[in-house]
Amino acid sequence: MSEVVWRPTAEMVANARITKFLDRCGLPDLEALQARAVADPAWFWEQVVADVGIDWYEPPTETLDVSAGPLWARWFRGARMNLANDCVDKHVTTHRRNKLAVIYEGEDGTVRKWTYRDLWAESNRLANGLRALGVGKGDRVGIFLPMLPETVAAIMAVAKLGAIFTPVFSGFAPQAVANRLADAGCKLLITADGFTRRGKPVNMKAVADEAVALTGSVQQVLVVRRLGLPVAWTEGRDVWYDELLAAQPQTFATERLDPEEPVMIIYTSGTTGPPKGALHVHCGFPLKATQDMAHIMDLGEQDVMMWFTDIGWMMGPWLIFGTLMLGSTMFLYDGAPDFPQPDRIWALVERHGITHLGLSPTVIRALAPHGSEFPARHDLSSLRILGSTGEPWNPEPYLWFFEHVGGKRCPIINYSGGTETSGGILGCVVTRPLKVCSFNVAIPGMGVQILDEHGGAAEPGAVGELCLTVPWVGMTRGFWRAPERYVEAYWSRFANVWVHGDWASVDRDGFWYIHGRSDDTIKIAGKRVGPAEFESALVGHPAVAEAAAISVPHAVKGEAVVCFAILRAGAVASDALAQELRERVAGELGRPLMPEAVKFVAALPKTRNAKIMRRVVKAAYLGKEPGDLTALENPDAVLEITKVSPLISH
Repeated sequence: MSEVVWRPTAEMVANARITKFLDRCGLPDLEALQARAVADPAWFWEQVVADVGIDWYEPPTETLDVSAGPLWARWFRGARMNLANDCVDKHVTTHRRNKLAVIYEGEDGTVRKWTYRDLWAESNRLANGLRALGVGKGDRVGIFLPMLPETVAAIMAVAKLGAIFTPVFSGFAPQAVANRLADAGCKLLITADGFTRRGKPVNMKAVADEAVALTGSVQQVLVVRRLGLPVAWTEGRDVWYDELLAAQPQTFATERLDPEEPVMIIYTSGTTGPPKGALHVHCGFPLKATQDMAHIMDLGEQDVMMWFTDIGWMMGPWLIFGTLMLGSTMFLYDGAPDFPQPDRIWALVERHGITHLGLSPTVIRALAPHGSEFPARHDLSSLRILGSTGEPWNPEPYLWFFEHVGGKRCPIINYSGGTETSGGILGCVVTRPLKVCSFNVAIPGMGVQILDEHGGAAEPGAVGELCLTVPWVGMTRGFWRAPERYVEAYWSRFANVWVHGDWASVDRDGFWYIHGRSDDTIKIAGKRVGPAEFESALVGHPAVAEAAAISVPHAVKGEAVVCFAILRAGAVASDALAQELRERVAGELGRPLMPEAVKFVAALPKTRNAKIMRRVVKAAYLGKEPGDLTALENPDAVLEITKVSPLISH
């Protein structure tokens, strides 16, 4: 059991937003709050709305409707709202009108700043422009952009129209982009001419063009000038962003919508099948993100939050929604964290007065070996909160972050949840001590329990399934065009219980720990990708008959992927073929997702109904106990895996 590494000051406890929220609710402590929230979710979310502020066009007549069961809970029935009103419109009539909403710095040093009024005017012009291009309520719009101010405007403009956006990771290859655009049925794509990584231009428009050619739905492409690169142009389809906006008025009548109106389809990959489009609504993801920022991250109006992320991962929309709804300032960085020097992030903190800095353990594992002298070069006194999510910590990088970046005075707000939950399940509050790598609280409003294999409560210290027992605002409203996959993924194990897919435990002092995925989902540098996408890329090669992908520990990324391939008759295994297959995966999914290795085997462990047992593959490769093998059809395949493992002495 680790020791306490940080304790809050009395001043921090007194001034914390969660303390003030408890006072508002008339409750003595977090335990009382959580008990009341679990007993009466409607009451809890009414309190959250009153605390963070929703500007209803028409107030709700019923807070929570579970008539279709908890898995299809609906919120704020009878109300009318729009998240863009709460993120932008309402601020321009207040003192926040000329306050900074967005600060941006590009890898090339370009700095841009938008006030709330700037964002309001830009998003209004874009909403008018999108309407002129034929986008209306319910239409899907793909957003394939770096973290630019225009990215924020695009999300707000789509919301204002009552349309639905699909954010796509800026590093994806064309096929991965196309898969998401096609599944969502996007009619318009917003992209950029390019961006820079490590000083080199990346032609984003070329990737977008290839992706659009692979889909049948995209009719128009709106292009932001980021680098001024010469790009291929399709007349009648492609439109320059700046030219479209120049002709539009800066006022727009934001649509007044049912709070359950869909606004975002964000893709997350599971263990089988294509990526799943988690469907989120106006009153869901934005409100949950805002609650977590207020009560867990302790974000206030005068704070500046940077989270090193991308629009295609949930922390991108999370950053945008939460900061804007609270009237705070977001900081966007479009570049590599260690370019041109390993102190780039620390320089950003000093230059822009960042108060909240969110970095994944992967980023810290990459930056720490450069030495503590790099953060020591910069004045980091503006920082008061360090954030982290995406994967479990190791103690050494955690302590490096805590000591050399936070100066032992800033708490690390460890934060774990998911795309489908709209934010955190476990987190930390600034009013309680922290242990290394821990979470000090189950986030208020999330009915968290750790259950054993039979659905009973796990003993203190025992590892079990992380589960949720009451509905919450941020629940995905199902998977796009695949409601049965949603039910199967989260609600099929125990009656009326959300099984999240993480192994977790809570110690006798009440500190929580995540021990990794209980399914086969792969996380590389905090990015969640299903094995099916890797395997599809491999099987598409004429030499490969079958494939399996697993995650393995990696010193920097946290996890890396190793692929196993069964070759077709006549194909010959070689180092050259393995490298060719690695490159093929990188070509389809993007270079950040290139496998560490491709191993050739004669067979893969399978169940009697022909499903590959990836947990057995992983255990065999890592030399660990594989667990229950009663469903295994071909035990000899386990030996095949151990033979190609460099981690096992033969």
